[in-house]
Amino acid sequence: MRIDFIKCHGSGNDFPLIDARGIERSDDDWAAVARALADRRGPVGGDGLLLLTAGDADHAFGMVMRNSDGSEAETCLNGLRCVARLGFERLGIDRATVRLKTSHAEVEREADVAPGVVTVAERAGPALLDVRDWPMAITEHENVERIIPQLPSGWRFTAVAIPNPHLIAFVEAIDEAELVAVGRACEAAPDWLPNRANVSFVTVRADGDLFVRTFERGVGLTDSCGSAMAASTYAACLTERATFGRTLTVYNAGGLVRGCAEADGMVQLLGNATFEWEGSIEVDVAAERAGDLTVTRHHNDEIAAWGAAVEHARAAG
Repeated sequence: MRIDFIKCHGSGNDFPLIDARGIERSDDDWAAVARALADRRGPVGGDGLLLLTAGDADHAFGMVMRNSDGSEAETCLNGLRCVARLGFERLGIDRATVRLKTSHAEVEREADVAPGVVTVAERAGPALLDVRDWPMAITEHENVERIIPQLPSGWRFTAVAIPNPHLIAFVEAIDEAELVAVGRACEAAPDWLPNRANVSFVTVRADGDLFVRTFERGVGLTDSCGSAMAASTYAACLTERATFGRTLTVYNAGGLVRGCAEADGMVQLLGNATFEWEGSIEVDVAAERAGDLTVTRHHNDEIAAWGAAVEHARAAG
């Protein structure tokens, strides 16, 4: 099958994005397409695959996000901004309610946060603390600032679903080897955590803002994970490292977003939805292999604008 797509990123979390509203394919086929296109050894690469899907009576459009291993995630907030941008452009609107796998989110086009940086605000949640729905088989229904003996780490974790599951540890310094070890322990889908979880180590900067590093379920160590930044913002407020209702800058290896958590569990993120290039590609679904790539357009101005915005923000911080 030949597919038209856009290579995009939200805060450095990069994806091929497909307008799939007119494409009829099975879930297994889309999982194979995700593995083919997101493969970093192939011609495209990415942290997963984003699909813009058709709307219904309650939603202007939908989003499907598949991780690079083909599994479907409940949401992806960095990816949601990119899907929202494409939906806005295709439908001629600037705000929408978007259908996700197990929930929905509100999105709205915002004024550019920096010259040339297309910006979308998204509101998702509520963040949930009850781990029985994950499920996570521990002795308590909630895990806030507790050591989890099954993990190879002595840090205290807070378990938050928004709606995909996250384990957040606030650390003095980020040890990536330890983060990967914890992430892999969760990725193995042990009996006590059969559906796996995303794991983040978070540092609180001197100015009160956050830096988040994430091992993402189905992806691995990633430069950015939007739902992890949302979950970390909420967890910081819940544990009184930050204040509900105050907007924070949340940094990651790929860039940054603005995050604000409310006491009711709703979290707003405001960040970029950058299109890098567009093209078409042939995908052999059975072999899960992509080839014969044609690039039809480059968005070099957007790439440069995002790079300048990140450099300025980090210098100011």
